[in-house]
Amino acid sequence: MYHRNIFTLKFYYIEYFYVKVFLIENRREHNLMEIERKFIPKYLPDHLEDYSYHEIEQGYLCTNPTIRIRKMDDSYFLTYKGSGMMAHEEHEMPLTQEAYLHLRKKTDGMLITKRRYLIPFQAKDAASAPAPAHTQVPSAASYTIELDLFREALDGITLAEVEFSSIEEAESFIPPDWFGEDVTYDGRYHNSAMSRGSL
Repeated sequence: MYHRNIFTLKFYYIEYFYVKVFLIENRREHNLMEIERKFIPKYLPDHLEDYSYHEIEQGYLCTNPTIRIRKMDDSYFLTYKGSGMMAHEEHEMPLTQEAYLHLRKKTDGMLITKRRYLIPFQAKDAASAPAPAHTQVPSAASYTIELDLFREALDGITLAEVEFSSIEEAESFIPPDWFGEDVTYDGRYHNSAMSRGSL
């Protein structure tokens, strides 16, 4: 029993070292920020069947910092997310199916399953008043709303997310009418917290 415990401990240290090396090397090569806002829809848009979607399963190896594994359709990923509510670092690498299934056994909390619809959205102009002379008025921006319909333990929960290229753009975003409460800064609605039963 003693030798088995030593072997298991060494095995976990090797896995931890692998993930840590990935994070260090990936952060050197890329400085990626994810900027997004999150809403609870008041109702769902019509004809969801007309939109493309992904089937997603994901779990968390760690939640502080966030280290997530995800199966999206037939692709697999390991993702690191830094701290922050609306804006945070995000680094992602592909996994093989074998690696995903191996790490899947080591996740904490519940596995999250959901269908993610991809809904195009043409935003309204941020400024409704006439612009001063010689000022360029930005044209309406195009976004993709990621509408998540959760299943199994989280069945009945629906969230809509929109990603942005800057914090200023995120703060000036005018959501569509079917969006309800903005829960961007409510930590309970982060998937990592939901995996631990926050809702």
